[in-house]
Amino acid sequence: MERPAWAPSGIDISVPSVSRIYDYYLGGSHNFEVDREAARKAMEFMPGLPKVMQANRAVMRRAVRFAVDQGITQFLDIGSGIPTFGNVHEVAQNATPDARVLYVDHDPVAVAHSKAVLAGNDRTGVLAADLRKPRDILHSPETAALLDLDRPVALLLVAVLHFLEDADEPGRAVAELRDALAPGSLLILTHASYEGIPLPRDVAAGTVSVYRDIRNPLVMRSRDEVARFFDGFELVEPGLVPLADWRPENPVDQEDPYAFSGFAGVGRKA
Repeated sequence: MERPAWAPSGIDISVPSVSRIYDYYLGGSHNFEVDREAARKAMEFMPGLPKVMQANRAVMRRAVRFAVDQGITQFLDIGSGIPTFGNVHEVAQNATPDARVLYVDHDPVAVAHSKAVLAGNDRTGVLAADLRKPRDILHSPETAALLDLDRPVALLLVAVLHFLEDADEPGRAVAELRDALAPGSLLILTHASYEGIPLPRDVAAGTVSVYRDIRNPLVMRSRDEVARFFDGFELVEPGLVPLADWRPENPVDQEDPYAFSGFAGVGRKA
C-alpha cells in the first residue's frame, strides 16, 4: 500500500484507526481501505452510523456557539480527530475572532493533519496526548502557550469517552480536567448509547463487536452512566438529551431517527 503524503511515517496504515473511520463516516478523504472496510462492516449492523456522526458534529457546532454566547473564548477539544469542515476553531473564530482553540488527540494522523490545516493560525494549537493522562494535557507547553486556565474554558469531549473502557477510569480523567478548570467553564460532551438507536439492541451490538475486533472497544453507556461524567457541573437546559434534541436550530420532527442515538449535554462548573 502506497503511503500518501498526509500519513506520518511510523504509523501502521494496515490497521484501522478510529479517527480515520470517523473521517470516512463524515465523507472525508483521510482514510484507507482498511478503515473503509471496518466502517462498512459496522454499517451492516447500523446503516445510519454516518447520520449519528453528523449529529455529533452538529451538536458540537451548536454547543460552541452557545459557549461563545456565554462569553467563553477558550476551547480545549480532546479527542478532536481529523479536521473536517465546521471544526471548533472555524465555528468559534467566526463567532469571535479572539477565540483560542487547542486540539488534542493521540492519533498521529489526526495530529499531523491538524497541524497542516492550522498552519499560520496563531490562535490555535495541536497537542499529541491521551485523554487517559490529563496531566500531560494540562501541564503541556502547548496548553500554557494558548490557554489561561484561570479563566473559563469550554472543554469538549465529543464522541471520545465511549472509546475508554471502565478500566481506563474515564470518570477520573474527566474529574482531573474539571478540577483544573476555572469556575464558569463548560463541559461539552456526547456519548454513544444503546438508548435511542432505532434498532434492537442485539442488532446494534454487532457494531460494537466490529470495534472490539479492531481493538478499539466501543463502550455503550446508559444515560445514568453518562450523567456521572457531569459530577461537579450543573447541566444547562435542556439537560442530557438525545443528540438531535440538544438546542436544535430547526424542527426535529422530520429528523433522521439515527440523529437521536446517544446523548449530548453541556454542564457549567460553579
